Amino acid sequence: MTDAKDLTIRKTEEKDLPRVMEIYAQARRRMHEDGNVHQWVNRPYLSTVENDIRNGCGYVLADEDDVPRAVFAFILGEDPTYAVIEDGAWLNDAPYGTIHRIARSENVKNVLEKVLSFCEEQVGNVRIDTHEDNAPMLHLLSKLGFTRCGIIYVEDDMSDHSPRVAFQKEFR
Repeated sequence: MTDAKDLTIRKTEEKDLPRVMEIYAQARRRMHEDGNVHQWVNRPYLSTVENDIRNGCGYVLADEDDVPRAVFAFILGEDPTYAVIEDGAWLNDAPYGTIHRIARSENVKNVLEKVLSFCEEQVGNVRIDTHEDNAPMLHLLSKLGFTRCGIIYVEDDMSDHSPRVAFQKEFR
């Protein structure tokens, strides 16, 4: 088992695309095995990852051989998906970054912890969301001190407005 603390975070590059898509495929399989069959049915799309690269918000956690072992997007600033929240409220209106599309390959642990350290260096608040059936992620977010703030809606493969449980963590 590889600990993410031993991996290096860097921007995703075009050369990483096959490996990144493989990591997402592994994550989808794990989600289905864990009973989360509605999240990421066919996503993230290759075009989404390519847009993350173009927009400078795609990242990988790479091993000593520069092979990506985990992937995520980190977007600083207002996220339109989070403009409307139901059944709750955000902790504050301070500037924030959003973690999207976080996934790890098999045999990697502590990825979200490593990503949070990276994010904390850039902004005082982080927001993230997940499907209500994603029990492992819900548990991890609670364990890492995120506060459940409410429900937001995203477009997905199942509908135009799929609910997600939204969380926020304040660092400072």
